[in-house]
Amino acid sequence: MSTTTLEHRPFSVDVPQADLDDLRERLERTRFAPAAPGDSWEYGTPESYLRDMVRRWTTFDWRAVEDRVNAYPGFRTEIDGQPIHYLHVRSQHEDATPLLLAHTYPGSILDFLDMIDPLVDPVAHGGRPEDAFHLVIPSMPGFGFSTPVVGDTDWTMARVARAYDTLMRDLGYDSYGIHGSDGGAMVGRELAILDPEGFLGAHVLQLFSFPSGAEGEMDGFGEKEYAALGHMQWFQSVGAYNTMNASRPQTVAAGLADSPVAVLAYHELFESFGNGTSLVSADQVLAQATLYWLTNSYATAARYHYAEQRSGAEPVVSQGRIGVAVFKDDFQTLRAFAERDNARIEHWSEFPRGGHYAALEVPKDVVADLRAFFA
Repeated sequence: MSTTTLEHRPFSVDVPQADLDDLRERLERTRFAPAAPGDSWEYGTPESYLRDMVRRWTTFDWRAVEDRVNAYPGFRTEIDGQPIHYLHVRSQHEDATPLLLAHTYPGSILDFLDMIDPLVDPVAHGGRPEDAFHLVIPSMPGFGFSTPVVGDTDWTMARVARAYDTLMRDLGYDSYGIHGSDGGAMVGRELAILDPEGFLGAHVLQLFSFPSGAEGEMDGFGEKEYAALGHMQWFQSVGAYNTMNASRPQTVAAGLADSPVAVLAYHELFESFGNGTSLVSADQVLAQATLYWLTNSYATAARYHYAEQRSGAEPVVSQGRIGVAVFKDDFQTLRAFAERDNARIEHWSEFPRGGHYAALEVPKDVVADLRAFFA
């Protein structure tokens, strides 16, 4: 347990109007790439989709997003010299469960805006007083307002997990849990490996456990498991951004830092990688893209892939408590592989709708599963 005492400074989002004006002017001067044959998602983000989204973006109300974020107490602190931005929303129920919400890539704290009130004030949202949570919602180092990245050391997920533990302890929480998807799920699993004193568990939407090639590991698999394996193969096949970010993050960042439409195109991830199943709304995508553009944070956000690939970490079986929620159109965690890699999976649920960004798509379902896991 860390004994560090941090300084926590109030922080509100207030983007200069000049930055918003510059964004609109750039959008109005967009030069679109020629459409690919059929202009479908098969080749990546379609030109017709981008034209429609750019049109929407020119009238998008960023100030309304600021107001939603600033409705909750925001702060900045420093851990290992690194600026860390976070929201800290305490419930009126003093015995509420402390919970850290860890966002996705290419997401942000905006992932959780529709979940905050139901988690903090459950009685007003169909729950019971004992369902209440105190929430800490950090921007991961290199993302959003947790910038710039300080020093020449990359932030692996294990290092982020240790920083988050430091943050929670300094805020006075001797016991807490974590929820996360995508990068946030990886941080959650790292905390389950660390399993610090008082750790209540990691609730994640994915455990990235893959076939090892061991003889007999698929014995007993049926139609459901093989369908999940097929979905897993598809998921990996459309993840070329992982390879780009892990090998040439600064090359990718050059275009994303100079072109808002490049940022928007890269946000095809919110469209369930172009498979047509996403429930994320256009305004939710534009809010995320705007945040990345205004903070010029794609270069450092992308670097976590680079850091992870070069971390040299050996596979470890986690010993901390874990709960898994699998959504229909997301990466399909296979329980047999997950239990091979994680010793204490104590909760498992599956949902008939929702995808990789379930906190944005079906927040009520995520809230209900969090209540069940941490009950």
